[in-house]
Amino acid sequence: MKKLTMGLAAACAAALLTYATVVAQPGRGRFGPMQHPVMAALDADRNGELSAAEINAAPEVLKKFDRNKDGKVAGNEIGRPRGRAPRSTAAPAANPPQPRTDTEKKILAVLSDMHENQRRGMMNVPPDDGRLLRLLTESAGAKHVVEVGTSNGYSGIWIALGLLKTGGKLTTYEIDARRASLARENFQRAGVDKIVTLVEGDAHKEVPKLTGPIDVIFLDADKEGYVDYLDKLLPQVRPGGLILAHNVRSHGGAMDKYLKAVTTRKELETIFLHMQGSGVGVTLKKR
Repeated sequence: MKKLTMGLAAACAAALLTYATVVAQPGRGRFGPMQHPVMAALDADRNGELSAAEINAAPEVLKKFDRNKDGKVAGNEIGRPRGRAPRSTAAPAANPPQPRTDTEKKILAVLSDMHENQRRGMMNVPPDDGRLLRLLTESAGAKHVVEVGTSNGYSGIWIALGLLKTGGKLTTYEIDARRASLARENFQRAGVDKIVTLVEGDAHKEVPKLTGPIDVIFLDADKEGYVDYLDKLLPQVRPGGLILAHNVRSHGGAMDKYLKAVTTRKELETIFLHMQGSGVGVTLKKR
């Protein structure tokens, strides 16, 4: 017991020294605002300081860190200070997608040109979100994708890139005539126009006319209308199908009703991706 107590006391001293020299001095830590795990364990009332009673209880508390039960506490048993994790130096997402075929190379070139020269006023998804749309479309083996909010066709072309591999088709809705016209040009330029049906008009009125099963839905139109689109299209989504929603983080209260709907309905399961940006909701219609 003496060996155990001395080992834990040494660990406690080292931990508190780290806390005093790194955490208590703003700007000195690598991780930003943080609290050392030993300090967090000892500070039972979470007031930022140790009372006499908390210090007296330290040996029993510190025993919990001795994971391998060798009577000592090593640094790797304590773990990382709580707070922001250090940023990784690796950035694999920074690498552009690598085309496997000439067709893919042509489509990616069109997407690159659209991102560089047409995005002003279009409210397009960022490239990483576009890549996610292609990945989910293709991995789901989608035969029919429905997009609400075509804009100039940027996200639709990412979806079509996946559909070319699954033999599927895209039905996309756009209320603005100028954007719809530009989207038609871009679909043709990318060579995906034959698998895309663009419906021009108010999607709230048009989507009920849609027939046939849907594998994937992508919502990127009026945020307050997401729940209406969900209610009208969900019955046609096949079990195991996906509902993808853009701007789940960036549009605040406008998304509240939709977020409540997809996270509380028993037939749905939802996770959120790319939350460092606008955010993408990925919802499964359970089998």
